[in-house]
Amino acid sequence: GGIDSAAVAALREAGALIIGKTLTTEFAATEPGTTRNPWDLDRTPGGSSSGSAASVGSGMVPVALGSQVVGSTLRPASYCGCFGFKPSEGGINRGGCFDVFSQSCVGFIAASLEEVWTVARAISSRAGGDPGYPGLSGLVEMPPAKKPKRVAMLETDGWVDATEDAKKCLYEALERFRADGIDVVDRTSSEDVAAAEEALSGALPLTFNILMWERRWPLNTYARDLDPSKLSQATMASKAKGEKLTLEEYQGFLDERRQVRETFSRLKDHVDACVTLAATEPAPVGLGPTTGNTIMNLPASLLGTPAVTLPVLWTEGFPLGLQVMGFNEEDAALISVSASMLALF
Repeated sequence: GGIDSAAVAALREAGALIIGKTLTTEFAATEPGTTRNPWDLDRTPGGSSSGSAASVGSGMVPVALGSQVVGSTLRPASYCGCFGFKPSEGGINRGGCFDVFSQSCVGFIAASLEEVWTVARAISSRAGGDPGYPGLSGLVEMPPAKKPKRVAMLETDGWVDATEDAKKCLYEALERFRADGIDVVDRTSSEDVAAAEEALSGALPLTFNILMWERRWPLNTYARDLDPSKLSQATMASKAKGEKLTLEEYQGFLDERRQVRETFSRLKDHVDACVTLAATEPAPVGLGPTTGNTIMNLPASLLGTPAVTLPVLWTEGFPLGLQVMGFNEEDAALISVSASMLALF
């Protein structure tokens, strides 16, 4: 029973074969399901799009849909050795999805960069973006690779949580870029990068304050009209925190987010893209109580910018994603830059 979301309906129109619905975490949040990582069954696949990443990482399907409001597409793609793509905010129509978050976006996990883009554009050309947004645009075919002149390396708040080997992997990737003639700047060599880093400091508490307010509905509806004993303690705690916030506090959080976005957007005049890690480490051992640390994915989600994770790094014998962030509504340009970087590995 039920009806298709706009994204699934568009895929059917395009001739895609829909295999089924994979497992997610509870309400696309922290409470994990039973999905395992195909690289090591004792490790988490990441979340919230756990089943999507595991199904692609294990070779069951070439592409799977996900969504990201914090790190639900990029992190599981990193953990499972897949390509991940979070389009610009509003880039893919969320009609029919149980998704109420202002910075959430339908995303994609795939076996190749070409498949990521082809499927995304197949949907947007038929269903468009969210109401009020222009929707993902650009060539319907895979955009040609375009070598960036300059990229910014971002540490962000997650740098302190990243393992030394993960950092080493990123530094080695940056050396490949420099050897190819790409200028790499960071907070020590660029005032604009330093300003962006400062603006993104505190992305985690700001994001979760916004989410706490926005997810009161429908959580309080479920708790009132259905059986609240079926909701996890983490979800009930989230509901309680959200109900303590006021509208004025929420408005303040939105003002703060807007200021962060304005500061970051100034980088657009100086760099072609930003690069960082897609996760702090390889997929952690254990299937609970969470699906891993999402802090490296918070910046792109808070900013609403497009981001890609490329499965080109390896740490401790497991895959690790190189995250490439672009600028709002310039998704095709990000894919072109990412294709150029991919060719260096």
